[in-house]
Amino acid sequence: MNPALSLPALVLALSGAVLVAPVDAAPLPEATMPNPPAVMQVYTTARDTDLRLAQSGTVTTQASVQPPENQLSIFVNPAHAFQTVFGIGGAITDATAEVFAGLSADKQQALLQAYFDPVRGAGYTLLRTTIHSADFSSASYTYVAPGDTRLDSFDIEPDRRHRLPMIKRALATIASHGEKATVYASPWSAPAWMKDNNSMLKGGRLLPAYRDAWARYYARFIRAYEAEGVPIWGITVQNEPMAKQTWESMIYSAEEERDFLRDHLGPTLKREGLGDRKIIVWDHNRDLILHRADTILSDPEAAQYVWGVGFHWYETWAGGAPMHGNVAAVREAYPQVNLLLTEATVEGYDPARLQWWPNAERYGRQIIADFNAGAVGWTDWNLLLDERGGPNHVGNYCFAPIHADTRTGELILTPSYYYLAHFSRFVRPGMRRVSTVSSRSTLLTTAFADAQGQVVVLVMNEQDVAAEYRLHIGQVEASLQIPPRAIQTIRYALP
Repeated sequence: MNPALSLPALVLALSGAVLVAPVDAAPLPEATMPNPPAVMQVYTTARDTDLRLAQSGTVTTQASVQPPENQLSIFVNPAHAFQTVFGIGGAITDATAEVFAGLSADKQQALLQAYFDPVRGAGYTLLRTTIHSADFSSASYTYVAPGDTRLDSFDIEPDRRHRLPMIKRALATIASHGEKATVYASPWSAPAWMKDNNSMLKGGRLLPAYRDAWARYYARFIRAYEAEGVPIWGITVQNEPMAKQTWESMIYSAEEERDFLRDHLGPTLKREGLGDRKIIVWDHNRDLILHRADTILSDPEAAQYVWGVGFHWYETWAGGAPMHGNVAAVREAYPQVNLLLTEATVEGYDPARLQWWPNAERYGRQIIADFNAGAVGWTDWNLLLDERGGPNHVGNYCFAPIHADTRTGELILTPSYYYLAHFSRFVRPGMRRVSTVSSRSTLLTTAFADAQGQVVVLVMNEQDVAAEYRLHIGQVEASLQIPPRAIQTIRYALP
């Protein structure tokens, strides 16, 4: 398949039926009696083929029977439902918006369709952005003058050039399809003069004297964005609070984040009339997530302000194993608190690997495991980057699902885009994850259902050979085949 994106090709590759509208967490219908024959729709993306989120066939169901011991099977029980899906999406950073602004009008429209059209695209509904600059900005900047604790100079003018226009167009595209968008924001660092290292870069801590001013900074950001027509659903306290990076970063111990939330940020938002905005804590890797959750959520005064615990996937960056069990441990200990993957990207940009299939498989494998561990949603990092994996003012170049070649004006869809779209296009907000297992570890799987009985099953094959399997949903089953190095979405409507 030609990786350069043309709108007609995208429409053909991503065409198909749209799911029902989002629903609340109503009880799901039960399938307790054998059902008459029905049809399952199958959508497939596979390496070494032209299949890219293509409807690859339909299969007819029959009454489910006991499988033999050696039969590769996937079992879905829609009667057992778990967390409600919040949303799937990605981030509009300064880098993304700057690259988008340089595209031609038709390529801009193609990019918006690719991400936000729920019928012909990925159907994203969740957006993250930054509070002033991050590494994926062309330079460091803040919204206030040095030393201005009253925030009289507060001005989001840098964001009006590229970032706000793109966010507004994304929101308009989502709304045009009758969908509801959710926008949340994260800071990478307080202004340099508020920190003990007098720099926005390389870690450093917030000075106690500026905790109130920094808390008011969030409130001013929310009000400024909403004055521009961009509603802010919520914020995270701090991006990666345990990482001393060469770019914008700031350190909080678990106790420091708890105390800032409890004594400054939470009360400030409430006092400013913004108490209904959601707050996400941690916003860092899975490895230390339980310790951070224990420290903050065991304090009732701090816990009252917490909507959820955010996490990233970079504990695997140094060769470690993904620690999805830590996410599940938080879910088990604090079932009332939401778990949200807030950032993920493939690091170490290499233009020769734009079509490298393992990048996509990393997404599929981790999204399945995060949802099965209890996550309510998943947020990718930059929606769009250039042919260098930037712009990035400290050279921290990364992959994105879609890249733009600024020399030719072409868009390049990577395999990661299609793997992400298998989830975001079919797993809609308001659906609930349902009981799903595979009889063998050769296939990965997760499944979701809505109150109307629509069931969506994701199956992933990382083997170099095709796999024949039986899919059991409630009281029916069907025979399917998944190609080598492929992901499938199967849709089925319970009778």
